Amino acid sequence: MVIPTSVEILSKNAGALRVASVNVNGIRAAYRKDMAQWVEARDVDILCLQEVRAPDKVLRELIGDGWHILHAEAKDKGRAGVAVLSRVEPVAVRENIGDEYFADSGRWVEADFDVNGEIFTVVSCYVHSGELGTQKQDDKYRFLQRMTEHLPALAAEKDHVLVVGDLNVVHTEKDIKNWKPNHNKRAGVMDEEIAYFDGFFGEVGYKDVARQLAGDAQGPYTWWSYRGQAFDNDAGWRIDYHMATPGLADKAIKSHVDRASSYDLRFSDHAPLVVDYQF
Repeated sequence: MVIPTSVEILSKNAGALRVASVNVNGIRAAYRKDMAQWVEARDVDILCLQEVRAPDKVLRELIGDGWHILHAEAKDKGRAGVAVLSRVEPVAVRENIGDEYFADSGRWVEADFDVNGEIFTVVSCYVHSGELGTQKQDDKYRFLQRMTEHLPALAAEKDHVLVVGDLNVVHTEKDIKNWKPNHNKRAGVMDEEIAYFDGFFGEVGYKDVARQLAGDAQGPYTWWSYRGQAFDNDAGWRIDYHMATPGLADKAIKSHVDRASSYDLRFSDHAPLVVDYQF
């Protein structure tokens, strides 16, 4: 069970909007490992999920009442799937990044919310993990390129945009424990992938919210391999993001990675990334 216990971590300022994102690595498995207790304790307003890997009916049964659910399933059974769960109903929803090649991939959903008269768009995104020298890596680059084209359009149309999820790329050496053994040797740590993130946080104009709040520190990581002693040694990767348009990024007041206290208490190989935005 993963429940942060610090009063400072749990407390939420009046008027703050809490957005959490987590790759659940299969919602059914996560709920068998007590994810529901984390959800109940965390006082989240908008919860974004990746790798749901379950039919819509199953997701709704597990999540229960009190949530509006936008869920894009993957055409391939047991793969991908993204969702935006919210306590208030969105005013509009969209389920495609704009490339028909990815229409049934379960990797992108957008929900618009009215917050104090402004449109706040939340995207739950699951970028391909990729595999060097395969079609999976080609698809990853195509998806990242489509993001480069789509993100500026969103920012131009909406008051605030927040893209969250498992984006499967480390941006800098600060985002991975073991940089040298992985850099330009594994998907997720390739210079060609990193260049897209240079663009997202450069000319595209979005901000890396968790990095903005953490400063020039190592990590905090959000994913640890199930193999070996990666979790116990904190040999992690920071591949889960909150990417925000500048005005929204300025509203981010608190960020926390809800890392389990021990290996056996994890409900996923990813930890939730929770950010409070003060409107």
